[in-house]
Amino acid sequence: MLNNQQDNGAEAVTGTALLLAAAPANKSCLIDAASVLPALAAVPPSALAGTAAATVVELADPVDPQTVLTRVRTAAAAPGPLTVYVAGQLHLDTRQRLLHLALARTTPATLRYTALPWHWLTGELALRRPDTTTVVLDVVADAEAWEQVRAVGLGLGPGIRVYGRVAPPPQRRKVAAPAYLRSYASTWRDGHRPTPAQLHAQAAGESGPADALFLAVDAARTPVAPAPAPEPVTVEHAPGAPAAPDADPHPAILAAAQSGRHGEAAALAAMWESDALRTHGAGSPEALHWLEVRADLARLAEEPARSCELWMAAAEARLARGQSPADEDVEGAVDRAHHQWEQLGDEARARALAPSLTRLRHAVPGRRPGALEAIGRRIEAMGKAPVAH
Repeated sequence: MLNNQQDNGAEAVTGTALLLAAAPANKSCLIDAASVLPALAAVPPSALAGTAAATVVELADPVDPQTVLTRVRTAAAAPGPLTVYVAGQLHLDTRQRLLHLALARTTPATLRYTALPWHWLTGELALRRPDTTTVVLDVVADAEAWEQVRAVGLGLGPGIRVYGRVAPPPQRRKVAAPAYLRSYASTWRDGHRPTPAQLHAQAAGESGPADALFLAVDAARTPVAPAPAPEPVTVEHAPGAPAAPDADPHPAILAAAQSGRHGEAAALAAMWESDALRTHGAGSPEALHWLEVRADLARLAEEPARSCELWMAAAEARLARGQSPADEDVEGAVDRAHHQWEQLGDEARARALAPSLTRLRHAVPGRRPGALEAIGRRIEAMGKAPVAH
């Protein structure tokens, strides 16, 4: 972690820049993502974050999606402006039609377990205050992901500025370079400080390829007037977002989930949760409702670990606001978390979640006898399981 703190008094705003560069360290590699990090690391943190005082967090070829999620969540919790730089490659889980950002150990066969689900990233960013988040992308998409991105976009909702390049897969046995972000770094190292729109226009003109998608969207989801670039500006749309407060978003979210567009459904629910947090506050019934909607959407997307985490968070939030452990909603949240934990085939994730679930079960034993003992039996059985070699 790099820090650049300037003492500008109590009114100084500290920004955060998160640099995420990842690509498989195998023949599935489509872009030399991490090669841009030395160039960005040589840039003053203030340029990366857009604030005089800045914190820079760097993730170079991470291997664990949960670790990446934790770092994203921590950065997203920072009160000041946040800029997220992503260099890497997108793949489509053809079973669930979900975009994933490949990590160092990702292969086509292990995509669902070793890559970062794109909606994890968009969901965390959607919870931030509007107009405080910028995402800068330099990514290559495989053939299936490329078609989906061209058709429905990337699911980054309103209130987030987006600049970047999404390139189609390179020719066979070729590895692309993160030329778009390298252009940013080169401009900053020369001492220039253009506006984000100017930076984007320059990088788009320098990086190519001619058939890439270049994104330049301000926080209000309107296109930024560009200088000449290889492709027109692409504007993403987020139907059902809180920009339409009188519409009931539930049918659109459920329809997206039922048609396999799980990333879109999760992002929409996260946007409504963000709106509830701003309007009604943390722990409010409205915010809790959307937290539980996200938990159920994770179940529909066959992400039991994520669903378990969200149901546990909902139960803990209800207890924190003074609801009784015997309350039907509290018991229901814990029961659902327990059920999702039982569905986990990944024993490492099950072990990691077991202590939190056990603590909740002690506080909320539920109406079915033996729930706490069932957790213990599964933990014991996992401990006796043979280790795979």
